[in-house]
Amino acid sequence: MNPLTLAYLGDSIYEVYIRKYLIHKGIIYVKDLQEEAIKYVSAKAQADFLKKLIDHNLLTEEEQAVMRRARNYKSTHHPKNCDILTYKYSTAFEAIIGYLDLLLKKERIKELMNYILEDEL
Repeated sequence: MNPLTLAYLGDSIYEVYIRKYLIHKGIIYVKDLQEEAIKYVSAKAQADFLKKLIDHNLLTEEEQAVMRRARNYKSTHHPKNCDILTYKYSTAFEAIIGYLDLLLKKERIKELMNYILEDEL
């Protein structure tokens, strides 16, 4: 499957996870939720989360393969607010989430999310 398609799905799964996480933290006002969510759903934050998973050797071989395919995928587009390398790592992170979701590996997504958010809990 096209890595950008996986990232497209992963982006939405990840954002819902973050929204639920912030609500469970007790943030109740939409304006505050939106401001806080930006800290997690930005390309830079996602790239940093992926690097944390890589640095701690927490990705399976399959997840690493998805990451490499997405990171190395030839794309002519990237947001104006970040550099191409950050965008590629962010896309790779989203692709992993999308891949796991398609395989119905909800527990694995939860495990990865709990790990990357452990400093926040």
